[in-house]
Amino acid sequence: MPPPPPPPAAATAAAAPSAARQLLARCAAWDHHACLPLRPRDDSFLPQLQRHRAAGFAAVTVNIGFGEQGPEEHLRMLAALRHWLQARPDEYLLLERAGDVERAHASGRLAVGFDIEGANAVGDQLSLVQLYYDLGVRWMALAYNRNNLVGGGCQDDDPGLTPFGRAVVAEMERVGMVVCLSHTGHRTARDVLALATRPVIFSHSNCAALHAHPRNISDDLIRACAATGGVVGLNGVGIFLGRNDITSATYARHVDHVVQRVGPQHAAIALDYVFDMRELEAYMQTMRHTFPPGLGYELGARFVPPEQIEEIVATLQGLGYNDEDLKLILGGNLVRLARTVWKERAHA
Repeated sequence: MPPPPPPPAAATAAAAPSAARQLLARCAAWDHHACLPLRPRDDSFLPQLQRHRAAGFAAVTVNIGFGEQGPEEHLRMLAALRHWLQARPDEYLLLERAGDVERAHASGRLAVGFDIEGANAVGDQLSLVQLYYDLGVRWMALAYNRNNLVGGGCQDDDPGLTPFGRAVVAEMERVGMVVCLSHTGHRTARDVLALATRPVIFSHSNCAALHAHPRNISDDLIRACAATGGVVGLNGVGIFLGRNDITSATYARHVDHVVQRVGPQHAAIALDYVFDMRELEAYMQTMRHTFPPGLGYELGARFVPPEQIEEIVATLQGLGYNDEDLKLILGGNLVRLARTVWKERAHA
């Protein structure tokens, strides 16, 4: 008789040791990247954000657009999300200041911030960087797998950072928006790391040393990111973790790999969970020419859900992580980054 299937992630998390639950209750955990449906006239999925709060997170950053989408798509989605969240002040808090994470945690709400995956969001108009920041966007990835006006994508023939890209990086630093190098080509990433005067992040990237994939990053990139004062957020995408494996043990290995190289001060949680799998599948079909064969995309996407965070914490505790280091990884590092880079003058 074949063995029974494994229990769902939520069930395994519920069985995790109480020490993990207690730690999550005490600290303001922050998932630095999740993917909501990008349909500004359809808010049916938005209440699912409460899954993050129920799982133990105090804050989550969600994307307002990605890839080939331009300024109009990003701004429409941003307007829709801000409107929906501001209409529910008892449940949500717009994440615009570093202190908002602790405010949300203390009041039992969920702080929600915004990010952008790929600088097509600004097109060729540099002034949009300030506008996005003023509306709550706190990090932007320079590319989304493919090349654009700023530089190269990680699944394209990366030409390096362009002159316009240098101007975008400088403007992001000026306004307080964090420069993100996830999905970005490694040549472009190295150009940015050599140029940056503020902390830089790989918002949701895993370790190439554990699983070779263009979306994952080498140890030298991890070290260079940490040298800026930046943070590497580990994602929960199975094909980037390795062989479509979303177990807590495998996720914890990637966290631990970063910590062993640069210390617990430079690792974070960024699950990259996709709430609407049908939307993702439709996108993968329409854009299949942008996903090279042999990289695991044909396996179908599997994601670590927010409910698995408790089991991940328990797994890291089992590896010997103490509470202080786990508090940094669960959100403290991201709050430090926000205090260092964000410019609160934009919200005066």
